[in-house]
Amino acid sequence: MHGPRERRVAILGAGFSGICMAIRLKEAGVSFVIYEKADGVGGTWRDNSYPGAGCDVPSHLYSFSFERRAEWSRHYVEQPEILRYIEDCVERYGLRPHVRFGTEIVRARFDDDEGAWHLSTAGGEVFTADVVVTGLGQLNRPTVPELPGLADFKGTAFHSARWDHAHDLRGERVAVIGSGASAVQFVPRIAPDVARLHVFQRSPNWVLPRGDAAYSAAARGAFRRVPGLDRLHRASIFWALETRALALGGPTGPMLRALVERTARKHLEAQVSDLDLRRKLSPDYSIGCKRVLLSDDYYPALARENVELVTSPIARVEPDAVVTRDGRRVGVDTIVFATGFDALHFLAPLDVQGRDGARLAEAWRYGAEAYLGTLVSGFPNFFVLYGPNTNLGHNSIIFMIECQVHWVMRCLEELRARDRAWLDVRRDAMVASNRALQDRLRATVWVTGCHSWYKTASGRVTNNWPGFASRFWLATRKPRFDDFAWG
Repeated sequence: MHGPRERRVAILGAGFSGICMAIRLKEAGVSFVIYEKADGVGGTWRDNSYPGAGCDVPSHLYSFSFERRAEWSRHYVEQPEILRYIEDCVERYGLRPHVRFGTEIVRARFDDDEGAWHLSTAGGEVFTADVVVTGLGQLNRPTVPELPGLADFKGTAFHSARWDHAHDLRGERVAVIGSGASAVQFVPRIAPDVARLHVFQRSPNWVLPRGDAAYSAAARGAFRRVPGLDRLHRASIFWALETRALALGGPTGPMLRALVERTARKHLEAQVSDLDLRRKLSPDYSIGCKRVLLSDDYYPALARENVELVTSPIARVEPDAVVTRDGRRVGVDTIVFATGFDALHFLAPLDVQGRDGARLAEAWRYGAEAYLGTLVSGFPNFFVLYGPNTNLGHNSIIFMIECQVHWVMRCLEELRARDRAWLDVRRDAMVASNRALQDRLRATVWVTGCHSWYKTASGRVTNNWPGFASRFWLATRKPRFDDFAWG
């Protein structure tokens, strides 16, 4: 008698999600391969290497619970240290031999007869897997606005997520188009070196104090030597951040948001004395509707004599200038786009074809949705990490990823125990789950009127999880196998 069949797992992407999944699979003795389009691991932390790139979640929480680090240098560490952490995890758990670098999967097709997935690469190779786990993230496809005349610009232009480190900005006239999460980090770093810096802002953001500081040698030593101290510190950060969910939705939301907005306004007033600049930097929407930014040095950078905040919309780009709609011509040598990512088209440009030829792009034509943000009906054994409605506005996405990975591992264990070829979530179960999810989202700040990457043009929130991250933890502890179909 043969034992249960072995599963071949394909992981797409070697960022935090893919690495977490790989570690758990290796510990369970499951065969897997990681397909990574780049030549290194790290995902968004490999791509975003702009000056000042860092995380808005404290370092002790922005890491795996099973791989805590006592030696974090700061409360909020920057990109090099986060990337080094990911690389260290790859080495510690022996994952590098499992990674196929320079291999981009462009198509995934489910074979109904075989009950397996055929994965096609950009180079024409085809691989077969029983299970596919995507770790492609929500913020990996930079967007650049289609500005008239941009193709004729004679200077240097690049997106912040593709920073041109070979280009020296010192002494240049620089235009930064966009004023979101990336801009608030790199603008203060480049402002002292450039001749003139023009920051083009479409709408102002709410900015709260970051309060960053280095950990002392004594603190790092205590984290190393005192049993459980790092775990306790991590837990204290988690629950402190968890309380912020109360301001994002529910009956306490408006009152708590008013208190947080007061803090943000005081922060602005303390750092910007110019009343006209302060007016331009004052949002007219509820805090939390868009991503809340943390910075201690963005406002002072904008107040520098060589820095200008431009709020008039851009009309066009000329070979050596950016021209605004009010007719002003701003001469520049370099354009840096801080215009974010295509966060709504999950998994794009990957072409996914499931059971009976169903296409994921068609299933998501009105907005992405998934059962617990992880499994889509009609696409068996196809798990999406950091998928629809798993992003957070208040806590650590690494926590959410670990919850998803735990849930996927439970599914794979059950698949093996039943010795079935595949599992799929029933359509009615997914629809009911997402209907309840959208009902909860209607009570959140994200639907109060602002434009953000959290939602579609129709206003449907497809990126964020409503409420506490701990509620997601509870929902993913044990799969409800009655919601599944088996093949």
